[in-house]
Amino acid sequence: MERITITVDGDLLAQFDAYMKRNGYENRSEAFRDLVRGKLEGERIASGDAAFCVGCLSYIYDHHERELARRLTQAQHDHHDLNLSTLHVHLDHDTCLEAMIVQGPTEAVKSFGNGVIAERGVRHGNLHIVPADVKIGRHAHGTGSDIKTPHVHSRPRT
Repeated sequence: MERITITVDGDLLAQFDAYMKRNGYENRSEAFRDLVRGKLEGERIASGDAAFCVGCLSYIYDHHERELARRLTQAQHDHHDLNLSTLHVHLDHDTCLEAMIVQGPTEAVKSFGNGVIAERGVRHGNLHIVPADVKIGRHAHGTGSDIKTPHVHSRPRT
């Protein structure tokens, strides 16, 4: 890790220190790294340089909306290659929240997420994606296993 020195005015430093306190950072270095990392990853996504991503698609909907639950389930099945897991929560008698962990080519994940959020009856939705490095390989998992099947490992950039 490299050490750098930066100069900022007092007002900006006060805002930064308040940001650190609000978000529970113990030191300026970690807060600074997270801000820079977030900005750079956001630019990668916006520019189209992030070929692969992981993320969370969350949305709230009225389960009484005509055929919506069926349409959402069908969308998940149609894109099973992107959907790793879905958590379904009943918020009240009418309202559900789903949080879906997604992974795949960034443009495909964005398209899928936007399609779900745009469904009639989905009230609120958000797709949070993080660019990821992908490694596809064959290796065994577990002790005593010699079965080597191809699969994907992805991890966010550090």
